[in-house]
Parts: sequence; structure tokens; C-alpha cells
Amino acid sequence: MNYLIKNATVVNENEIFNSDILIENGIIAKIERNIDNKNNATEINAEGLHLLPGAIDDQVHFREPGLTHKGEIYTEAKAAVAGGVTSFMEMPNTNPLAVTIEELEKKYKRASECSLANYSFFLGATNNNLEELLKADYSKICGVKIFMGSSTGDMLVDDIKALENVFSKVNALIATHCEDDPMIKENQKRIVAEYGEDIETYFHPIIRSEEACYKSSSYAVSLAKKFNSRLHILHISTAKELSLFSNKIPLKEKRITAEACIHHLWFSDEDYKTKGNFIKWNPAVKTTYDRAKIFEAVLNDTIDVIATDHAPHTLEEKNQTYLKAPSGGPLVQHSILAMLDFYHDKKISLEKIVQKMSHNVADLFRINNRGYIREGYAADLVLANLNNPTTVNKQNLLYKCAWSPFEGHTFKSSIEKTFVNGHLVFDNGKFDESMFGERLMFKAT
Repeated sequence: MNYLIKNATVVNENEIFNSDILIENGIIAKIERNIDNKNNATEINAEGLHLLPGAIDDQVHFREPGLTHKGEIYTEAKAAVAGGVTSFMEMPNTNPLAVTIEELEKKYKRASECSLANYSFFLGATNNNLEELLKADYSKICGVKIFMGSSTGDMLVDDIKALENVFSKVNALIATHCEDDPMIKENQKRIVAEYGEDIETYFHPIIRSEEACYKSSSYAVSLAKKFNSRLHILHISTAKELSLFSNKIPLKEKRITAEACIHHLWFSDEDYKTKGNFIKWNPAVKTTYDRAKIFEAVLNDTIDVIATDHAPHTLEEKNQTYLKAPSGGPLVQHSILAMLDFYHDKKISLEKIVQKMSHNVADLFRINNRGYIREGYAADLVLANLNNPTTVNKQNLLYKCAWSPFEGHTFKSSIEKTFVNGHLVFDNGKFDESMFGERLMFKAT
């Protein structure tokens, strides 16, 4: 179906302007102030609404295959499009691990059968799978993921020679989870010896400390500089790590980039008192000072993109004691709404939100024809109402795990419509599941 969006307030490429948008055959065909509806496209009156390019989340864990009691590609992608996220990049720590091209392609096949959003999947690095990484076609894969700190799943890469091989030989973007495992284990051993096994969640940022993050991140940066690799460090959680990155050169020329996540912009260690394990992530949510400095780095372009690290676990798993409860939480349904709250609080502009959640992700990963509202680009679009509040409750959550750290919060805005490849997949709470998303494609490195 073709659509003509009338009278939208468009936020795109550092501008806000009023325009019509014509969508034909899944593509943005025309962007003009007044477009005649010559071909009887379905008209949508967007007066009073803001039209944004769909968000591209470069870090999610949708748990399929093998961990589908927590989430599935279908359920989590459905939550994503309801939140205005039109494309996602999913991590390899599933079961089995996506560390071979064969296993990776199984995930792509599954997504083609059920994902309402566009999709890509990282190929995971291990201490001994260099051959798989070298034979992959990175015009069809978003990049290589290295767990330089252990998290959910058994994917820690801690062999120095293996790391050097990946950084020196793999011609692809390398995305890293950076925490120093020996330091974390020593911190936990010391705290358990002093306080016992039944410790509170507020010890999490002490165990997974600033020093553990910085030691690993700085090592990754040193490898990238040594071998001129394309390095993207995920979920920056400390102010100290910001010294590793630069805002002095344009993003398209950067070889070393960084990501901030919603939870590190929203929560601080003061929230452990009320949220406990429900804001237990790796890396940990840290101090109010770290939070402020990360936000500042987003604004001044030291940090390049905003993502979620959406990582659902069941309520039963999260309600265990701190040491047993897994790290991670669901966020993808509310990432744009959370950033729009910051806009309402005058902390960030609409243009900067779109830059960090759409434009820069497309540029950083070199995604073909997405991330912008441009003629000839895929019509991945979101209509948001900045004056229609959304209260988060159990009834409107779409995650399979059926909880959110935002439960009870009323966001000041709402997502009204989401288009994926020109298909109106989400419309004021209703879904049209007659079409699925597409595999993201990438420009050669």
C-alpha cells in the first residue's frame, strides 16, 4: 500500500520543518510541502505529530534460539516497532552461540519468518573461531561481537593472541563488551568475604567497577590503534572511559566509536535502593556523576549513538538473590519515549535524538539506504505525539518477560504509527503483521 503523510513536523538531518511525505512501494518517493495525491495513496493527517526516521538499535538480545523463555525474535521485535524502533542488531550469546556462519544464518532465516522490524545479527568471536570470522560476508552482517568481559552466556574472549588476530585480520566493525574479568572476580571475592553471600544489588557497580571497565576499554582501544581496526565500544558506563574517545573528527572518519545506553542515561546507583536487580546490567549502572558525564558526551558527540542493550530475563530469574539474578533488562519498547522525556526536560534537542538513534547508527555501521528521511531511502518512519502521555503498565507491555524497569512511569509522549519498509506495521496500538522486516545490508569497508 502507498501512503501520503500530510502536514507532518519532520525532524531530519538537523532540521525541523513542515512537509508531506509520499511513500510508494516501500520507498520514500517524495518530500515536499504540498504533494498532490495523484495516485490515490492512503492519506494520513499528521498535523500536530512529529515524523522521525525509525530508530536503529545497534545492541539487543532477543534470546532466540535457546533462551526463548525470556524472549523471542517475534515478541521483542513487536515491542520494538511499537516503540518506534524499525531496525535492530542482535547479539550472538544465544544457545547455540552464533559463532559460525551456519548458526548465524539460522537466525537470519528465523527473523525473515517472524520479525516485524528489520534485522541484522552479529557474528560472535571466540578464542578459536578466526576462520569463521574471516570467511563471513560483511556486506550482509553488521559486524563481529567480542565479549572482552563475561556476561550472559559463555563467550569470554581472553586469549591475547586471539584478540590480536581478530583486530588485525578481520575486515569488519568490531563491537566490544569491555569489562576486566579478573578484576571483577577479585572485587566480588573481597566483598563476599566481608559481607557474605546475601549481598544487596548496590554492590554491583563496586564489583563491576569503573576500573574494570576502563582497563578493558583502554586495552580494546590500544588494539584498535595498533591495527587500525574499526572498533565500536558498547554501553559506556563511566566518565573515566570518555577520555578514550574523540569528538574532533566527523563520525564517518572515526575508527573508534562509542555507544551510550538508555539505562546509563536514566538510572544511577541511587536507584538500586528501589529497583534492585531490575536495574542490574553489565556494565553496571554507576554514579550520578557518571550519568551526567555520559549525557554530556552524547551531546558533544564524544559518544556517537544511543541504544538499549535490551536483554530480557523472567521475573523469576530477576527475583533471585543478587549473586544469582542475571544481568539485563527489557528496554526497546520505550527507548524513544525515554529520550523524548529528556527533550521535554530541555536536556536534549529532537534533532540530537534523531542523530544519535537513527542517522549516526546508519553512518557508523554503513547501512544501505536507511536511517534518514530521504527520497529513495526505505520508508522506516515513526509518527510521535509529543503531547499524548504513555503510562507503562503490565497491560501494555509487549515483552515476553512481561516486566519493565519503567513500570508506573508516565512518559510525556506516545508513538502513534510505525512504518517498516513503507508498511504501516503499528497504528495506535494495532499491528498489521502481513509483512515482515528485511535483512539490513551494509556498504563494503
